Amino acid sequence: MTALAAIDTWPVVGVAAVVVAPDAVVESRGPVEEVFSWASLTKLLTALATLVAVEEGTVALDSPAGPPRSTVRHLLAHASGLGPDDDRALAPPGRRRIYSNRGFEALSEAVAEGVGMPFVDYVTAAVLEPLGMTATSWGGSAAKGASGPLTDLSQLALELLRPTLVDQTTLAAATRPAFPGLAGVLPGFGHHAPNDWGLGFELRDRKVPHWTGTANSPSTFGHFGRAGGFLWVDPDADLACASLADRDFDRWATTAWPALSDAVLAEHRHH
Repeated sequence: MTALAAIDTWPVVGVAAVVVAPDAVVESRGPVEEVFSWASLTKLLTALATLVAVEEGTVALDSPAGPPRSTVRHLLAHASGLGPDDDRALAPPGRRRIYSNRGFEALSEAVAEGVGMPFVDYVTAAVLEPLGMTATSWGGSAAKGASGPLTDLSQLALELLRPTLVDQTTLAAATRPAFPGLAGVLPGFGHHAPNDWGLGFELRDRKVPHWTGTANSPSTFGHFGRAGGFLWVDPDADLACASLADRDFDRWATTAWPALSDAVLAEHRHH
């Protein structure tokens, strides 16, 4: 029995999972062509599109964006001080890690202004089309609006293992702590000090509890979504794992996801 067989026991109706190595999908299970909501996995697309714009020179990480004294960099790193879902600033920029959907929507507005086109058009041209993610649709929010099948999410995982849209050094910088040491709440997993985050990518670091496995290296990065999906990339293992489901994130995921991650690493670490 393979590691991914564990998803058959999850308390969901529909679920698909995949293990990805740098050159190919290693293993998949479930309806990989079925469209699921991505919820906050959308932020990975928004972050990657922003990094492409930065490399193009149409957007700068330290340009003002969001609340006063905040920048593109602050918004990417959930360090702008904006609250979760509106324009109220709950802290000065760079003081607290406040996970903010509104921050990513403000980020998309800043990028759209910089590149001179609607953000949905830019993310399509800069990320979705080059990666062949043709079945992914873009909803109204750059924080949580995308939906698509696991086949498309697998293409994103491949890109994050071996980037082609941005330079490797750009992705490496984006997956290291930005404004390191800030404390805050990791949604669903409580308060962490530090609650380190990259530029759009949540970092495993040494957080306990966490949605990845105990065997995942501290350098692991990725995201999960309220709709029941996740994607992590572990550079030390040179592997990625992703899953999409039709049940919202809840207590079931806090045990199912780490257990699956540990099983995947045990089986595929030396792929």
